[in-house]
Amino acid sequence: MPGKFVMAREVAAQTEDWGTLRWLSHPPSTGAGQLTVIDVGLEPGKGHDFHKHPDQEEVILVVSGKVEQWVDRDKRLLGPGDSAFIPADVVHASFNVADTPARIVAILGPCVGPMGYELVDVAKDASWKTLRAQG
Repeated sequence: MPGKFVMAREVAAQTEDWGTLRWLSHPPSTGAGQLTVIDVGLEPGKGHDFHKHPDQEEVILVVSGKVEQWVDRDKRLLGPGDSAFIPADVVHASFNVADTPARIVAILGPCVGPMGYELVDVAKDASWKTLRAQG
């Protein structure tokens, strides 16, 4: 396949309890093999809790809002244009700390599995469930 245009108005949003996901590129939508790209909306005060991608690197780019970004046990407040690189198998989380919606773009590679995305939720593990309260 020579490539594919992805029009925003044609990409359905997947609703989660913390926000939305819009799959811009992954094996089912574009046939991608190396990059999964997700447009993520974070509702005020909500976030994508601690998790990891064992076989995928990730770059998170903040498009709008204020995001408390964790990479392992290090956190930074990121704004529009700021980004974070997360190596494979490193625990991370993204939380919207503003009273308005935030938007990030997550870019993961290589694609893993039929959806191009793997996730291990560690938010309830003892070493991660209280980290935010301590930090």
